[in-house]
Amino acid sequence: MQKIKSLMTRQGPKSPQESLSDLSPVENIRIPTKEELREMREQPIDPQAEQEIINSIEDVYFSSDSFDIVQHELEKLPLVLNLQEIEEYRDKLKKQQAAVSKKVADLILEKQPSYVKELDRVTSLQANLQLGAVICTNARRQLGFAKEDFTQASLGLLANQRKRQLLTGLLKSLRTIKTLQRTDVRLSEMLEEEDYPGAIQLCLECQKAASTFKHYSCISELNSKLQDTLEQIEEQLDVALSKTCKSFDINHYTKVQQAYTLLGKTQTAMDQLHMHFTQAIHNTVFQVVLGYVELCAGNADTKFQKMQYKDLCTHITLDSYIPCLSDLCKALWEVMLSYHRTMEWHEEHDNEETVPASDGSSTDGTEESNFDRSYVKKKLEHGLTRIWQDVQLKAKAYLLGTDMSNFKYDDFIFVLDIISRLMQVGEEFCGSKSEVLQESIKKQSVNYFKNYHRTRLEELRMFLENETWELCPVKSNFSIVQLHEFKFMGQSRSPSVSPSKHASTAPTAAMSLFEQYHNGGNPFEMQTDSKDDETEDVLASNGYESDELEKCAYQDYDSDSDVPEELKRDYVDEQTGDAPVKSVSRDTLRSRKKSDYSLNKVNAPILTNTTLNVIRLVGKYMQMMNILKPIAFDVIHCMSQLFDYYLYAVYTFFGRNDMQVPNPSVSVPGKEQSTSRQTTVCSYESSGLGLISSRLRTTLNRIQEGLIDLEAAPETTGSHVAGEERKEKVPSPHLSQLVVLTASGTLYGLAERVVATESLVFLAEQFECLQPHLDTMIPAAKKPFLQQFYSQTVSTTSELRKPIYWIVAAKAIDYEQMLLLMAGVKWDIKEIMSQHNIYVDVLLKEFEQFNKRLGDVSRQVRIPLPVSNVLWEHCIRLANRTLVEGYANVKKCSNEGRALMQLDFQQFLMKLEKLTDIRPIPDKEFVETYIKAYYLTENDMEQFIKNHREYSTKQLTNLVSVCLGSHINKKARQKLLAAIDDIDRPKR
Repeated sequence: MQKIKSLMTRQGPKSPQESLSDLSPVENIRIPTKEELREMREQPIDPQAEQEIINSIEDVYFSSDSFDIVQHELEKLPLVLNLQEIEEYRDKLKKQQAAVSKKVADLILEKQPSYVKELDRVTSLQANLQLGAVICTNARRQLGFAKEDFTQASLGLLANQRKRQLLTGLLKSLRTIKTLQRTDVRLSEMLEEEDYPGAIQLCLECQKAASTFKHYSCISELNSKLQDTLEQIEEQLDVALSKTCKSFDINHYTKVQQAYTLLGKTQTAMDQLHMHFTQAIHNTVFQVVLGYVELCAGNADTKFQKMQYKDLCTHITLDSYIPCLSDLCKALWEVMLSYHRTMEWHEEHDNEETVPASDGSSTDGTEESNFDRSYVKKKLEHGLTRIWQDVQLKAKAYLLGTDMSNFKYDDFIFVLDIISRLMQVGEEFCGSKSEVLQESIKKQSVNYFKNYHRTRLEELRMFLENETWELCPVKSNFSIVQLHEFKFMGQSRSPSVSPSKHASTAPTAAMSLFEQYHNGGNPFEMQTDSKDDETEDVLASNGYESDELEKCAYQDYDSDSDVPEELKRDYVDEQTGDAPVKSVSRDTLRSRKKSDYSLNKVNAPILTNTTLNVIRLVGKYMQMMNILKPIAFDVIHCMSQLFDYYLYAVYTFFGRNDMQVPNPSVSVPGKEQSTSRQTTVCSYESSGLGLISSRLRTTLNRIQEGLIDLEAAPETTGSHVAGEERKEKVPSPHLSQLVVLTASGTLYGLAERVVATESLVFLAEQFECLQPHLDTMIPAAKKPFLQQFYSQTVSTTSELRKPIYWIVAAKAIDYEQMLLLMAGVKWDIKEIMSQHNIYVDVLLKEFEQFNKRLGDVSRQVRIPLPVSNVLWEHCIRLANRTLVEGYANVKKCSNEGRALMQLDFQQFLMKLEKLTDIRPIPDKEFVETYIKAYYLTENDMEQFIKNHREYSTKQLTNLVSVCLGSHINKKARQKLLAAIDDIDRPKR
């Protein structure tokens, strides 16, 4: 059906007869006539059955026009023909043909009215076309007349005029083209002169002109050449832009920016600029490090050029590390300075453009310009952090590429100095705290400082074990600020600026580094003169300064001329300054002068070489802490270990009472008497007056547990102790064999004890002076450690004087001999004596001898007033307690005997006051109260026992048994002895 319809469409509006006659012969075979069609149409047939017959037709009959139906049917015939089957099949085909024919006929008859109507329209159109042909013929004839009479005669002149004008324009165009062809030379000249804005302006004008004459064939080639030239200019412009990253020149950069503005690529230029800065940082640091690596390698091997920067940094030698770091920072500074100056240029340029832009001549242009400026500003501000991050990463790779644990101290400080200056640059550059650099240098610093501190502790132990504790002579005005290590405290400058240059740069201290070095110079220049003013000469000539007032510091005082008038008095009241009325002899005065060990001597500090080394070491530690604040607590902790170890060493050498008391020169009859001196000493110890305080003992225990490696005691250093913990500890020091502390002629090493103890006190004073400075540097969370260190360690230093000098006081005077002499005195006399006993004179003679030996020692070492006071106080307290112990050994005593005791003690006090300035006499009431207790009644004695626990059980028992036994009954005595026993029981 589809095929038949398509055939009908191609045939056009023909009559059904014509349409049927056009069919192919094959198809025409079965086409019915009109009568047949009518008959078929008139024959009643079921439409549904008819449609089923049509549907049963094979699809191949509707496939294409070239399909051969006859051939198809013949091919379908079987090899063995059956007439009946063929006829049945023929009938089937006839039915299908009849159905199709009927369907076709219906369609033809259905469309016949439309065909007639369309034929009428065609006839009408043919008549109109014939009329149009007549009109066109008339028009052409009229146009021929117009051409002949008007165009050729009148418009010919106009045509010639127009041709003349075109030729004139052509001549002008040819002249312009000639000019355009000569622009290549001028463009090359302008590029050589780096006049990029002019070259771009000229090139753009040429392009505009070329676009006007693009219809000429020669111009199309010129236009292409101009485009190539413009691209070449952009490439050179990019190279010129990259040059500003290392060396910023304002004129050069201005031309480059103007050129990019003409190209309309301001934003692109800024993107390219940041890329160039990143590339400049990488290329610069790589070339610097590569240069040093190849120089140190000493051969022409180029394998280093193929390395990554991080790997290349590991090949830097120790000798070239600092020069390379310095050059590296210089190169990075140049890049950052260029970036900083670039930002300044854009800020100034924006300010200049803002004023004329307010006129508002072109709104669109202004908005676009404002957008460009805003983009550039944000891009530059964002680039600050990116540039600094790149710088930090390059510096980090260099820092971590080398193990600096074996660097010399000054070299490491210089590295910290450079990195500190670099971090200062970073803070001024973009406000960064340089976390990457801080973490890197902190890692290296902790590693270095642990090794350094361990070595310094070992050196300190070596110093202490070889120290002979002799005086290191320094000037009287000595101050730690005079030492080079503490110069940084007196000058508020950046560490990398040398002291000699500080004075000249002081007025510009408030200026940033970018302002200081805006026009030249580099903050990372190596300071070769930083040690020119190393230190003042702190050592005194021949031990003391040559002043007239100080040159006779340790001379023998045979003359009175150098003694102040008030000191010539026998006794000066410390409260009022008045002297007693009675006069004294010259011998007494001479003796008095020789017992003065402080006021007439030079007040130069007493310190040893070891102390000076520790002070210098503290200064070095503080330098490191000042430069690198993140490890400030670690440094302060190590500083405290230096002081702890020094304190522990002094106590170990001189403060332990583990030496045997020399045997008495006098034979001791009886067991009780042979131990009498030891009893006196022990009773003195038990009073707490001669031992270290609980605070000092706690400090010493803490030091021993946390710092001292007790390898000698295997039970305390088992295998369970971690190696890392042992690594942090130092072996206990040992006193040098050259130091003798047992010779009585030197007062048992008093000179060495004075030097050691007072040098430690001096060190503590210096630490006290440094506390405010340390407090500002330590983190707030760690300040309790610093406060505890000062309150529990530094402040306890002076307390070492008591145990150290007590050992001298206990041995310097023969208290045992005095006990023996007192034991031989008869105290149960019947009459009052006017003459004191001999033991008083012997004791005073001992004190005079002690005074003389003290004077001998003072000629070697100045004995400060606190030291002499402690010595005298110890000796007097021991003497007074020995007197009480001697009185407590009395078996029988009368009232007259007790009066003799008072007489002896008063005689002792009177003579003693001439030998010493200590007022009041220590333990004076201790003796007097004990003597006067003899006169107490029974009730008063009971209260006395309760109130005076400073006396030993033996001393109180002697009071009850011997002294009061004569005038109280046995029951009362038993009661008092029971009270004494009750008091003594808690002690046991």
